[in-house]
Amino acid sequence: MDTRHLVDREIAPIIDMFPRVDLESAPIARLREQAAESYAMLPPPVIAPERLVVPSIHGGPDIIVFLYRPATPRAGGGAILHIHGGGMVMGSVEQMQAGPAALAAAAGVPVASVEYRLAPEHPFPAPQQDCHSALTWLAGQADALGFDASRIVVAGESAGGGLAAALAIMARDLGGPAIAGQVLTYPMLDHRTGGDSCPYGNPTTGEFIWTRASNRFGWRALQGDYRIDDARRGWFSPSLADDLTGLPPAYIATGSLDLFFDENLDYARRLVAAGVAVDLHSYAGAIHAFNAVPQAQLSQRFNNGVLAAATMMAGPADR
Repeated sequence: MDTRHLVDREIAPIIDMFPRVDLESAPIARLREQAAESYAMLPPPVIAPERLVVPSIHGGPDIIVFLYRPATPRAGGGAILHIHGGGMVMGSVEQMQAGPAALAAAAGVPVASVEYRLAPEHPFPAPQQDCHSALTWLAGQADALGFDASRIVVAGESAGGGLAAALAIMARDLGGPAIAGQVLTYPMLDHRTGGDSCPYGNPTTGEFIWTRASNRFGWRALQGDYRIDDARRGWFSPSLADDLTGLPPAYIATGSLDLFFDENLDYARRLVAAGVAVDLHSYAGAIHAFNAVPQAQLSQRFNNGVLAAATMMAGPADR
């Protein structure tokens, strides 16, 4: 179905800025080069990061973390662990600095952005373990960085949003570290979307930027030889989690034309049914990654909402 006429006119130019790519036919190294060229159009970070190396607690290699410290830290505030997007197979903290830097500046708290290992070279559970290790490290830095360890928020976009949701489940299952909130920006949650077992039949989603074919590729790469037949399936694909009770409050923002629209709404519904507080926002005419056009009014409303949610969740407990 041709949905271009449904796309908000101010963000429509992004369709031509990100031409459709056949992920199946190109070497992964070339795909990452092309992605890096696209990410280069992002604005520079408003805060320069510190590059740190932190240990894995799951037996993996050390992990690179970019730490953004606000000029004026918020008294009594927490911290944010940021997880970048890229379909599980692309992206890096080096290439995608604008988002976590903006979070640190707006929320007034330290933000650590984690360089998790990418699939297909490092399939499940490697990316999740890297994120959990970074979360554990961040929680241990509360005194050194001057934040409240009980106010840590996880945040991410697209694949990073999916990993943030998975991390919330994983931390609950493993007994910590505690998470005060999750900010999920058009999160990639359901490995079935776009495939033969897809439970959603929406004909208006997923035509641009991140398509059904792209989604199948990303999830296959992450899955590797994992059979999705054990209690970790919610860590792999959060939509598969049987139990969503005890998770931290969630802010979920998505677009009405985004491939992830239906899985995002379904996940929000299930969180609410499990007793989890959810703030859900859908933006009409929005496709995946549309807020990369920062001057559009739709992008500004979207980005302001995300920053406000992170600021609230990571704020002092007695606010």
